[in-house]
Parts: sequence; C-alpha cells; structure tokens
Amino acid sequence: MKNNDWKSRLGIVYSTHPEYKYDIYEEQETLPKEKQLLRISLSTKNRGGKTVTLIAGFAGKADDLEALGKFLKVKCGTGGSAKDGEIIIQGDFRQKVAEILKKEGYKVK
Repeated sequence: MKNNDWKSRLGIVYSTHPEYKYDIYEEQETLPKEKQLLRISLSTKNRGGKTVTLIAGFAGKADDLEALGKFLKVKCGTGGSAKDGEIIIQGDFRQKVAEILKKEGYKVK
C-alpha cells in the first residue's frame, strides 16, 4: 500500500510553472526597545478559569521573544511561555510586568 498521508504534505505548494520558487519565510529583525509597543492584558479564556497575564505586540525574532519571556518569568517568579508573538505569564502580574518593561525601555500600553 502506498503511503498517502496528507499530513506529511502540509505546507507544500505544487506549481507547474518551470520558474516557480518557494517563498522562504524570513524572520523580521527585532525592533529596538524604544520602538516596541507592548500591550499587557489579563486573560482567563480557554485556561480552565486560571488567570494569565498576556504581553502582545512584540515585533522581532523568536529567540528575542523567548529571552524576554524568560526574563519576565524570572522577575515575576512564576511560569509561563513565549510563542506566536505573545508572552504568557501565569497569574495576575500586570502592574509588575508594566513596571519591569518600562524600566527596561519598552513602551507599554
């Protein structure tokens, strides 16, 4: 039997044009701290009633987002994650996160 698993082909585009080239996604450069506008909010949606602090609006490389997320988690003394341009901090740390980010040079809303 032929292996015809459609999941292994996700993201592949077929073209009959002989000069077709795949578009390669390039990460955008991380903006300087002064030009970043980060939005802090509180969320309980899809989290089993648990409260998390969301930091959205980061523009830059995934490694820089991970580093900022780790820095905030250490400063707040709690867990969380950083992915898809958002940093999630477990618990209600809106004020503390805003103070930390302002001290680091970020614009906070």
